[in-house]
Amino acid sequence: MLSERRLQVLRAIVQDYVGTEEPVGSKALTERHNLGVSPATVRNDMAALEDEGYIAQPHTSAGRIPTDKGYRLFVDKLAGVKPMSPPERRAIQNFLEGAVDLDDVVARTVRLLAQLTRQVAVVQYPSLTRSTVRHVELLSLAPARVMLVLITDTGRVEQRMIDCPAPFGETSLADLRARLNSRVAGRRFTDVPMLVEDLPEAFDMEDRGTVSTVLSTLLETLVEENEERLMIGGTANLTRFGHDFPLTIRPVLEALEEQVVLLKLLGEAKDSGMTVRIGHENAHEGLNSTSVVSVGYGSGGEAVAKLGVVGPTRMDYPGTMGAVRAVARYVGQILAES
Repeated sequence: MLSERRLQVLRAIVQDYVGTEEPVGSKALTERHNLGVSPATVRNDMAALEDEGYIAQPHTSAGRIPTDKGYRLFVDKLAGVKPMSPPERRAIQNFLEGAVDLDDVVARTVRLLAQLTRQVAVVQYPSLTRSTVRHVELLSLAPARVMLVLITDTGRVEQRMIDCPAPFGETSLADLRARLNSRVAGRRFTDVPMLVEDLPEAFDMEDRGTVSTVLSTLLETLVEENEERLMIGGTANLTRFGHDFPLTIRPVLEALEEQVVLLKLLGEAKDSGMTVRIGHENAHEGLNSTSVVSVGYGSGGEAVAKLGVVGPTRMDYPGTMGAVRAVARYVGQILAES
């Protein structure tokens, strides 16, 4: 275990390197931070930190910079989450509240996160597998043509046109709508197939074919929409950090183009707490020079998806974690109210 003083030295090195982009020397540390010890003691502490792999010397006669291991300890032990100021919180709320639908919410969230953190923002759409049905609407377009509208608790709206095997009257349609909603409204999508399987039996024989067709379309919609969707923004922010990537930012850009990679980066939505993956903790080789900060968002205290940012390991972790957490909270509130 590192002594409290060496932890303070590590914290000072991380803060200075993130702030100045320059390797940090013992003289600068003692001048800028009230460590209460001599430069010689700080040099000894830095030598010990280097021996244990928390800091490294990028080239001869330079100061030291944190390693992935050093950043990890900083995040786990030393970094509080920096809260957003009241004006920042109001700005987030006002910007997100102007959204007109789910696509707009996601697009605004990506833009906002990229601006707040000056990193690459990634937002996962709410997954239907973790969503519940708010309402199913059935509209008659012609004697044998119906439009099905599925509305989820996260504000997602899906529409399907259905050609019925026989004419279906308004009375029967209203009956099906009422019975369907009484069974599935407020229930998880994963439960819907079991909840509606015997519904055709409640109708006259001549209507059962149409009821089965409507139910098949509803269930197909769930399967079709199960694939995960993402929105990404702020990729141009990476160009500001060119010197943070050892050779080129191309591997990072290529990795960010792969949706499967990004979904793995964000992690499972059920793990809704704050996750920080640093450098080589990211399994994808192209992202070994980056850190990923992600958190779950949703309504009613349950995460339905994840959002986060990708940036260089030389990142303002307390500020980034605070921004990601604040934005996730407001997105969850908007989904709950939508």
